[in-house]
Amino acid sequence: LGVPGTVNPLTGIIGIAPNLGLNNFNIKKMLEAEIPFPVLIENDVNLGALGIKNFGVGKKAMNMLAVFVGTGIGGGFIIDCKLYRGSNFVAGEIGHMLVEKNGPKCGCGKKGCFEAVASRTAIVNRIIMDVKSGKQSKISKQVKSGRRIKSKSLASAVKSGDKVVRKRIKEGCDVIGGVLASISNLLSLDMIVLGGGVIEALDFYMLPLIKESFYEHVLNDSAKGLKIIASKLGDDAAVYGGIALAEEFLDVRV
Repeated sequence: LGVPGTVNPLTGIIGIAPNLGLNNFNIKKMLEAEIPFPVLIENDVNLGALGIKNFGVGKKAMNMLAVFVGTGIGGGFIIDCKLYRGSNFVAGEIGHMLVEKNGPKCGCGKKGCFEAVASRTAIVNRIIMDVKSGKQSKISKQVKSGRRIKSKSLASAVKSGDKVVRKRIKEGCDVIGGVLASISNLLSLDMIVLGGGVIEALDFYMLPLIKESFYEHVLNDSAKGLKIIASKLGDDAAVYGGIALAEEFLDVRV
């Protein structure tokens, strides 16, 4: 089970999953009482990182960061070819790095978190504000009707030259690139893989902008040999990661 939040894969406890409203919840215990199978849990992006490392574009990477941009922003680190969870199993929560002091409130309760500024949710919220303030956009009807704005709608608007949508996505990409540059300076990675629904739909537009911002802020030596690419596994990345998790905890070889 991939969970969008902090989880302890040994105890099965979800520490905090801000976008689900869960705190200190033992999902492993609850599910194992209902089904006759062992339950393994992991942060959803960690699962994605495992999938990308073992079955995707990250096979040859030694030090890799997988970043998924969607409702929030999550990260999964592969260090020396192994998933890095950290002392309290919280490593990879890049979505809660401070990027804008006193910025928008995040689901975790703090202000100015990375995902509160640059996730798909944050980008869409700014587009909605623009439309409500009178600016014209290809998705104005969706905003006024209250329908959920999906990544495909954003991609269609970008392709049609929508200035409002393009501007807000570019702002998000500028922030994403800058944060990834700081992480690269800290850890000296050889690969950064981007995934998530908005990246899948808009990689043609977002990747060049993210790379532009990244190389503007990163130290030259840190960027040597580093590849920034999109994941090819889509939502299946976490499914493939589950195979790696079963090998680790159940010694099941596939």
